[in-house]
Amino acid sequence: MNSITAAPVTAPLDDPRYYLANFRFVLAWVAERHGDLLHTAEHGFLAAFAALPEASQALLVRMVMRKGEHFRTSRLRYPEIGDTEAALAPLVEAGLVEAAPELDLEELFRQLRLPELRRALAGEIAAAGLPAATGKAVLFEALAPRLTEALPLADWWPAAPDRVVRLAVMATCDRLRLMFFGNLRQDWAEFVLTELGLQRFERVAITSDSRAFRRRTEVDAYLALHRLRERLEAGEAVSALWAELPAPLADNAWLAARHRRLCVTLGRQAEREGQGEPALAFYAEAGWPDAGHTGSVEARIRHLRLLERRGEHVAALALAEPLAEAPSSEEEAQAMGRLVPRLRRRLGLAPRTFQREPTPRQWTLTLPPGPVEAAVRDHLNDDAAPVHYVENSLFTGLFGLLCWEALFAPLPGAFFHPFHHGPADLYREDFVARRRDRFDACLARLETGDYREAIRATWHAKQGLASPFVHWGALDEELLERALACLPAAHLRACFERLLGDLKANRAGLPDLIQFLPEAPQGEPRYRLIEVKGPGDRLQDNQRRWLAFFHARAIPAAVCHVRWGMDGE
Repeated sequence: MNSITAAPVTAPLDDPRYYLANFRFVLAWVAERHGDLLHTAEHGFLAAFAALPEASQALLVRMVMRKGEHFRTSRLRYPEIGDTEAALAPLVEAGLVEAAPELDLEELFRQLRLPELRRALAGEIAAAGLPAATGKAVLFEALAPRLTEALPLADWWPAAPDRVVRLAVMATCDRLRLMFFGNLRQDWAEFVLTELGLQRFERVAITSDSRAFRRRTEVDAYLALHRLRERLEAGEAVSALWAELPAPLADNAWLAARHRRLCVTLGRQAEREGQGEPALAFYAEAGWPDAGHTGSVEARIRHLRLLERRGEHVAALALAEPLAEAPSSEEEAQAMGRLVPRLRRRLGLAPRTFQREPTPRQWTLTLPPGPVEAAVRDHLNDDAAPVHYVENSLFTGLFGLLCWEALFAPLPGAFFHPFHHGPADLYREDFVARRRDRFDACLARLETGDYREAIRATWHAKQGLASPFVHWGALDEELLERALACLPAAHLRACFERLLGDLKANRAGLPDLIQFLPEAPQGEPRYRLIEVKGPGDRLQDNQRRWLAFFHARAIPAAVCHVRWGMDGE
């Protein structure tokens, strides 16, 4: 199996057509590794693009990198391309750009400025009896019921000084981008940011057949879910989206998880719209274990809470009690420990006893108004007992540094292009299991005592490289050295193992501050963790779980409540 090292390949920005070189790189990468997933239309696009004059290629890429599909030709002027019309002509001839697309009123309003709209629609504005000074939003609202036909710009405005064209291959380019990155969050800006040095990535060996998708149906499923989410964010009714929700791919755990997350999002929106039955259906679809997946904890909890609010206590209890007996996570145990006793009380049943969350050590400070975490940090800080604001960056950062080799192991399906911020399977159910031996080897350094040197070496060697756990700006050398001097290896191991138990849930909720106590007497903790709560603020559930964990393992942690007033304890 051939492999390459995934160093980001970018064109230098002093090349005026750098973006074209980067686009060609993506097309070549996809053609080589995903050719079997491309249909005739996509192969046709690759061939048509390659046959274009370079100026036309550059103009098409400029359009692909911009927002939307419609463009006024007057806004497609680029010095490195030259004559826009000359570059456009081959694109139109090849069918890649539509020369005179029909525009509905909404698109017309997007393309024209208000003075232009007043000239283009002067007759309609007068017929509607609207004042000449009517604003754009009011103008659209008044004319939309009257002007429902889509027309080319020349029909809307015969005297238009330019024209509007439409990129006809945006969907194809999105599909190719998805197949390269494995997601639609990343875009062409990755190349630019890397060339500027604003992003740097770990170099990971990638086999020639390593890719995000194995079948075209997987690409189709990702795109279908993405489009539904876009339509939801655009305000489309949940009922319409429900009818088009595809069935999950049972044999692809990653896409099945995306399907469940979309169901949760749809369920939450249905609740906001007062649609209880659809919300329950969405949560049931995502929440309950089925062949091939364990279900979404969030969906199950939301399902049960909605049943409770609807007064369906018997149904809720029947579903909740088995979860209370065998919760799948700390989050689920916490939620069921509250819900089941409440349901049993409402049904007049004998109470069930659950282990109560321990009460964390707490104290109150009275401080002048201001940013609450900074106020506590500055109040407690002392040369002999320095305080740092760390929140979710210190323990996760130390974990990321110690376990760098495990996190960036070149396993199949983990890395498949040069721009990975972390392994693609980071939050999949088998992530830790696939790397358990590697994580064990990294954590074993905590037992042998060489973990400090390993962490320091990684901090220096990997400085600035993208990592899902190491936030370089928050973990400077002073903080790193104080942490290594004062945090016991046993405490680090306990916290790292908890992170590995649920990387997505447990990487958040850690205390805001850490105070180092290097001069503490022998046998006493040389640090303490401090969660800060301002007036009216309450502990979140993930913070409570971390505090309970600290309490159980004698890790020093406390909650500082702040009230505004004069300085003092």
